[in-house]
Amino acid sequence: MQFILNATSVAFDGDGQTPLLWVLREHFKLTGTKFGCGAGLCGACTVHVDGQPVRSCVLPVSAIAGQPVTTIEGLSRDRSHPIQKAWMDKDVPQCGYCQSGMVMAAAALLKAHPRPTDAQIDEAMTHLCRCATYHRIREAIHAAASQQ
Repeated sequence: MQFILNATSVAFDGDGQTPLLWVLREHFKLTGTKFGCGAGLCGACTVHVDGQPVRSCVLPVSAIAGQPVTTIEGLSRDRSHPIQKAWMDKDVPQCGYCQSGMVMAAAALLKAHPRPTDAQIDEAMTHLCRCATYHRIREAIHAAASQQ
């Protein structure tokens, strides 16, 4: 099965029912996408498939055949994406475990809504942050929106 991974055509010849998360981490060695709950609830595994945020721990790799997939490693090679810069400027991460999924969701949100309201942020950011930095997450999203 072929798909586009971070703007590069790739192939995976394993079991099509393997969750995309494990294909990314184990086969392609892209470990920025994290395993959290394994049930699609926490959001640590969020990546973009055809520009949309998806929970990769519950998505079989067969579902993405031929589609573009972007991981945190592909969002920006030098952390220059507005969300990544705002995340650092606002000191969002503490433990950092959920952050790649949060960043990917926030990037998709800004693409869909360049100037999101608090309600749109709350609707899009359904991830669990054990450190509870939700107020800084919202600040970072607003800061990134103002930089676009």
